[in-house]
Amino acid sequence: MLDFRRKSALLGLALVGLSTGVFVGAAKIGGAAFVDAQNSRQLNDLTQLVLRRAELEVDFAIVALSELAEKGATDCSPANLSAMRRQVYEKSTIKDIRIVDRSGRPRCSAFAETLEFDARPLEEIEAFASRNSAIRLTRLEQQSALAMGVLWQVLADASLVAVVNTDALLFAVLPRALRDYGEVRLELSDGSPVAQYLSQNAEADGERQMLEFKSVSERYPFASHIGVAASVFGSWNRGPERYFLGLGGVLGLAFGSLLAGAVVRRKDPVSELDRALAANEFKPFLQPIVSLKSGDIVGCEVLARWVRPDGSTDMPGRFIRQAEDSGRIVPLTHQLVSEALEQLRSWLNLKRHFTVAFNIYPGHLMADGFVEEFAALVDAAEVSRAQVVIELTERQELADLKAAAERIAELRQLGFKVAIDDAGTGHSGLSYLQRLGVNIVKIDKLFVDSIELDHSARVIVDMLVRAAGELGMTTVAEGVERPEQIAALKACGVDEVQGYFISPAIPSFDFLRLLYSTGKSPAAGSLRPAITA
Repeated sequence: MLDFRRKSALLGLALVGLSTGVFVGAAKIGGAAFVDAQNSRQLNDLTQLVLRRAELEVDFAIVALSELAEKGATDCSPANLSAMRRQVYEKSTIKDIRIVDRSGRPRCSAFAETLEFDARPLEEIEAFASRNSAIRLTRLEQQSALAMGVLWQVLADASLVAVVNTDALLFAVLPRALRDYGEVRLELSDGSPVAQYLSQNAEADGERQMLEFKSVSERYPFASHIGVAASVFGSWNRGPERYFLGLGGVLGLAFGSLLAGAVVRRKDPVSELDRALAANEFKPFLQPIVSLKSGDIVGCEVLARWVRPDGSTDMPGRFIRQAEDSGRIVPLTHQLVSEALEQLRSWLNLKRHFTVAFNIYPGHLMADGFVEEFAALVDAAEVSRAQVVIELTERQELADLKAAAERIAELRQLGFKVAIDDAGTGHSGLSYLQRLGVNIVKIDKLFVDSIELDHSARVIVDMLVRAAGELGMTTVAEGVERPEQIAALKACGVDEVQGYFISPAIPSFDFLRLLYSTGKSPAAGSLRPAITA
């Protein structure tokens, strides 16, 4: 009997050991794959950041050239040279503006002394066409740096050229741990670099295997590249792997007892959405929008929350994508609009300049009957259409910009305001904003996060604010979390802000209590010095 028990115990220990070994081995492989995927995603995001910065700089150069072209600044008269110098002064990303002949030889320059820094004449360098056939990009080789030329042919024998400063594009892009064996490049379509960071170690050790990450612009003939030594990438950010190993060990030891509890019949997510819609479980939570000029709460954004029967609350990331893919986003949006406007009706009728914004994804906006249905919802709530903002989300690209611009124009003609979310990222370039004709530009949290630390982020915000001002649009900065960001945004000329520093999204009752008690931001005490600075 004793031998039998001993054998059973040894067999049990062997099974536990085998189970633990299998789980730990799987966790090791899975942890490494997870970390590699996360690291790759981060580097791909950084190539996108470089690309968007470059697109914004080119957009801004095109705005400057278009203003000169509209004024007829196509010759080298003193007045035109003065106008060119003014554009260079106003647009911080432009180093010089020139007029060149058909072959590329310069006729004159806003600052003639800059011609001395060209390592090669422009007529010897190939230019590449962008999506707009009148616009071409070229690489300018200067004695101590690289630059990019934006050429706009304004006459049969003459072009305006903006020399774009590309040095700031690669500022602090790579994480510190990768800078010693990494490189970042912005290249034209022929592979010639117009901006490049190459660490001394990577340059000296050319035999190291490099991992390449690349993003290609859809609007201009350039692409961004990030290269990292494979050996350095393999040792970067490996900390999370130990958590996988620990989890694998726990699961291996507890496999037998957890197996029964792990076999739980999953509910169909679409059926859950239908049940929640029928039970009216999706509730509007309101996040204040505050004027940087006055400190007053001048509006709010309506954000969906799933309040379950047990009292728990799910954030939008848990259900919005499923709602969009299954078509349930339309009745969900209708519920939020009707309930939010009903709860805010008295305040909206009292404060005629107060606005309430609703997120609408592009597929819903372009659906047949959207305008009529949305207008009917607002009219039924007995509030002014001018107080309702339709905020386009970035989860889906607008495939037909012309049709989208017509739909937006139709909404604006009916009195609604339209905002574009996450400006400066994704599809929301300056030309995109201009073509759509929206009222409000919402600056993405990506730039707000680093505005007081990263000069390039501040430059981008400044460009967006200036462009929005020229197009008659209001700017709202999202994701404000620190008072220092308020001061930096104020300095850039941003009109309004929202974020956790002011208040998270809160239930309607709490939001109305805040409005009727003060009408000010909950952070008014700390916000006021930044506003009045």
